[in-house]
Amino acid sequence: MISSFVGYFVVGVLLLYSGITQAQPEMEHHHHNDHHAMKMDETGMVMNENADKLPEDCSEIRREYQFEVTAGTEYAKPFPGTTFGFSDHQWQVEPCSRITVTFINQDRVRHQWMVHGLPKYLYDQGMFHMEAAGGHRQSGTFIVPSDDRTYLVHCDIAQHMEKGMKAQLVVGRGSGDLWSVPGVSATFERADETMPRWLWGAGLFCLMIAAGLVVVWKARISR
Repeated sequence: MISSFVGYFVVGVLLLYSGITQAQPEMEHHHHNDHHAMKMDETGMVMNENADKLPEDCSEIRREYQFEVTAGTEYAKPFPGTTFGFSDHQWQVEPCSRITVTFINQDRVRHQWMVHGLPKYLYDQGMFHMEAAGGHRQSGTFIVPSDDRTYLVHCDIAQHMEKGMKAQLVVGRGSGDLWSVPGVSATFERADETMPRWLWGAGLFCLMIAAGLVVVWKARISR
């Protein structure tokens, strides 16, 4: 009985060892794929780049595009209330296109150029992501599917999108403009073209006071 137990124990150890040695190459291969999906150094990174694998709904690459996008505080100047901006806030492409973007950061802080909503079977979390350190540039390529859709492009660093770094990538006819894209769907006021906000507020306050006085005056007359 003891010899049988020892025999079962030895067989179990051998099976466990065999399973570990077989799983190790798969783990190494998975790690290699993750590493291949992201390029990173001191100048920034490119994540989920895809230059050759077609989306399931595309039989071929219909068109090639190359865009140069610059990020910096100077691109926020036309839009009061913003701090950062892109040199462009909209790009129009055909479905099933291959797009190469060169992202240039003119500021001293990090900036990102990210596309959301891409097919998750091609792009982890549905995202293509580039980040450039201050004074550096990154280049990356991705392929869009065949549907007419408007994709969100933005900088994901805290408060950068809210401060102006929001754009849209329109594939085909698109699916409508996104909300609050500078120069596209946002209504920004220029200081030299419109009345200052504080003056509007002061005028409204005075109007309310005047309306109140009229009500009081009419009440006294009716007595």
